[in-house]
Amino acid sequence: MPSSKFFMFFLVLYLVSFVIGLSSAADPTYVSHDCTNITFSGNSSYQSNLNFLLSSLVSNATRLNGFSSGFYNTTRGQDPDKVYALFLCRGDVTPTTCRECVNYSTSDIVRRCPTQKEAIVWYDQCLLRYSGAYIFSNMTTKPGAILFNTDSITDNSFSQLVGTTMNETLKQGVDSPKKFSTREANYTNQTLYCLVQCTPDLSNVDCNSCLEQSLPSLRTAQAGSRVLFPSCSSRFELYRFYYLNETAAPPATLPAPRGKRKFSSSIIIAIVAPIVVAAVLFIAGFCFLTRRERKKNTPSAEDIVENDDISSMEFDLATIEAATNKFSTDNKLGEGGFGEVYKGILSNGQAIAVKRLSRGSVQGAAEFKNEVVLVAKLQHRNLVRLLGFCLEGEEKLLIYEFVTNKSLDCFLYDPERQAELDWSRRYKIIGGIARGMLYLHEDSRLRIIHRDLKASNILLDGDLTPKISDFGMARIVGVDQTQVNTNRIVGTYGYMSPEYAMHGQFSVKSDVYSFGVLVLEIITGKRNSNFYQTDGAEDLVSYVWKQWVDGTPLQLLDSTLMDSYSRNEVIRCIHMGLLCVQEDPAARPTMATIVLMLNSYSVTLPAPERPAFFLGSRREATTTTKELNFDQSKSNSVPWSVDDASITEVYPR
Repeated sequence: MPSSKFFMFFLVLYLVSFVIGLSSAADPTYVSHDCTNITFSGNSSYQSNLNFLLSSLVSNATRLNGFSSGFYNTTRGQDPDKVYALFLCRGDVTPTTCRECVNYSTSDIVRRCPTQKEAIVWYDQCLLRYSGAYIFSNMTTKPGAILFNTDSITDNSFSQLVGTTMNETLKQGVDSPKKFSTREANYTNQTLYCLVQCTPDLSNVDCNSCLEQSLPSLRTAQAGSRVLFPSCSSRFELYRFYYLNETAAPPATLPAPRGKRKFSSSIIIAIVAPIVVAAVLFIAGFCFLTRRERKKNTPSAEDIVENDDISSMEFDLATIEAATNKFSTDNKLGEGGFGEVYKGILSNGQAIAVKRLSRGSVQGAAEFKNEVVLVAKLQHRNLVRLLGFCLEGEEKLLIYEFVTNKSLDCFLYDPERQAELDWSRRYKIIGGIARGMLYLHEDSRLRIIHRDLKASNILLDGDLTPKISDFGMARIVGVDQTQVNTNRIVGTYGYMSPEYAMHGQFSVKSDVYSFGVLVLEIITGKRNSNFYQTDGAEDLVSYVWKQWVDGTPLQLLDSTLMDSYSRNEVIRCIHMGLLCVQEDPAARPTMATIVLMLNSYSVTLPAPERPAFFLGSRREATTTTKELNFDQSKSNSVPWSVDDASITEVYPR
């Protein structure tokens, strides 16, 4: 019996290794790249815009469920620092392969072209391109690359066959929606495989012109060749270098044989397929038997926090007292839910913000330690950075980076400072908050729910870049947890989702609800918590919903923005905000979808349902339901719907 177990163990180990060797994701196959001689300086606006765009490309390649188009373009910034970027995946690759290629290319292109303002990199599976000049829908053949197989074929009939088949592939590709086509032809005892592709933003005429210019450069006297242009590519080989179809897994590919074929592809597949199936079955059984034991030995999120060493971040009290002049009132920046915040200057001249927890604060040692460990691990430009802490006597202090412009509410609700936030800045703030929340929910080491997202917890730096702060109430949850229950309700009423406020159920969708309220506050310039007293309506969300149903969403806009805003951006943000505050958590979008909504107008927003806590009369509710049941495909009946517009209407700024 022991020998049997020993044999089974090594059999499973072998099969696991075999399958991993077959299925592990490899880096995309690099082909060529090109960088211009024009450079940008480090820490410049161009670099900042470029870094944002590269992360945006990754987000749009990894966040889109059902991703199949394989093409995306976007811009960032204003001239002369505006950046244009796009990616294009080969038309036959699977969504997973496309995502992996784009993800790899965004870091690889920076390594190859670290300071160039224009660059392009080609791989077998995708290309990535960016520039400081407009590159969309413009056909270009420069820069380019020509590659060929070193094996020559002297048969003139082969060159003729390549020319004929490539021209047929060209015609088929130009007329296809994806501007992509493959074609095969028989050559003696082998098969010729051809492929063409254009970026889908080209017109048929431009695509045809680009491919016609590429074909003469193909080395048809070689066993294979390809031409790579920024706007199109063409290739032929004597082995299958593309997938059988857009959804099939990649078949086994063999180089073109030089002599007599000994094994056919069908024989190889017949040998490999049963091994793979057997391996999967063995792995499934192995995982099932070990799953419970693995769960017992796997630390929870709370265990990870508990075991983290934070001693290296500890400040002594004397240092902080000296920096803040013993917490002088002249250095006081404001008060939070757990205590006061002071500005300080360390001995090295670094400015800091010190959060001093009040001795009567409900945030005890557990919450204090939670915030220290949690925030110390978060690294994102839209999250405030924790420098350290002090736990001495009865003092509990958190030391943060100093953020110049205090919090968002100091601007939104101050009549003298509201005008400093024009629409462009507000839109940037909404996007920054969304990206910070996306990091907390999906991109950090653990899934984190903030639970107290509001205007006073959004700090603004010198460039008015938003930074999410105050993680005393944040909770770490498992990456596979969708909902957590608690008997202790914390946070700020008005921003709390109904399922959390009434039943203690919180999730990432609770944060989405808070984000939606915050977006509506940023658009209207009105505080949700005292909206009734100032405007005579039930609450801000109800007021926004009524204006939306009445078809007058622009009446919601902060009066200081009336001469400077983008109509489509405003309406799209109101639409998005209402989607976030829907009563059903499942109907609310994820932060990944929200970031996509903000970055791409190609994403159609669904019609929002009635918000949570809507307090309208029975008559109003009936009217609301009727208004919401219109067919989204016929949304042109709603004249203010931003999804109808194919051109973004931008007012002067």
